[in-house]
Amino acid sequence: MLTRLAPTPSGFLHEGNLYNFLCNWLWARVNKGKVLLRIDDADASRFRPTYLDDIFRTLEWMGLDWDLGPSGPDDFMRNWSQSTRMPQYQQLLFELREKGLVFACACSRKQLADAGAGTIYPGTCQSKDILLDAEDVSWRFALPGEGLVFFEDRWMGKQSIYLKEACGSFLVRRRDGIPAYQVCSLADDAFFGVTHVARGRDLLVSTASQILLASALHKAEFLHTQFMHHPLLLNEQHQKLSKSAGNAIRLRCAHKEDLHLLLGRFAAFANLRRSQDPVSLSDLVDLASAWDLIRP
Repeated sequence: MLTRLAPTPSGFLHEGNLYNFLCNWLWARVNKGKVLLRIDDADASRFRPTYLDDIFRTLEWMGLDWDLGPSGPDDFMRNWSQSTRMPQYQQLLFELREKGLVFACACSRKQLADAGAGTIYPGTCQSKDILLDAEDVSWRFALPGEGLVFFEDRWMGKQSIYLKEACGSFLVRRRDGIPAYQVCSLADDAFFGVTHVARGRDLLVSTASQILLASALHKAEFLHTQFMHHPLLLNEQHQKLSKSAGNAIRLRCAHKEDLHLLLGRFAAFANLRRSQDPVSLSDLVDLASAWDLIRP
């Protein structure tokens, strides 16, 4: 059993990120599994060293350990950055191209927004036969039919997602040539052998997209992954927490008392108990040992 902590160094972490860490970490520790620290830095334009440092400091403050992954920022940059695995991502793109499963799209985000597309790609370029090697084009996955994906979720039960309605033909390569998130995430989970993934419910469509990619690329091991999509932590305006919206919390000077308060809030969030009273990490592990959602 291998779970993963997969933060992105694109901003300071917020409490919702920490809840996700705890879901994955507890899932492994209660079941004597292992934890991978996988930091998603493929988007170099959003990377900042201070955000990378924040990830390690926060995990240290929380007392969360991992069995596989970088020992610190320097080790990460030398040996664990996604840039070191770029050939693997490019190989998946090559396979998708060889199978005729991608098409080139010349639309910019602004053009799609001006056309009222929102977050659902309307298929603008799918029939234009734009060359995949043309300049300044992205690649999108050609959905089979409605793009219907079924999977079983630990928290939410049986899921059936129509990707055509949920997102349309999703990106697999950006206009700058960088492999998109869905490709990188799938490749990494398959490479490291991740078996259990806890994610926020905002990533349900991403999970479905990656399952469809895994099926097309015959990544059978990924198709056996167990998923748990937990509720999102909301702010006072009932919006999900966001690094860019100023919801990040700086934990570098926080005290252990603050940690115990956070762990107590998580225990109530995960329905491990009714109260939000402070709790230690070891006590949280004891509570989670009876958590039906993560038991074998």
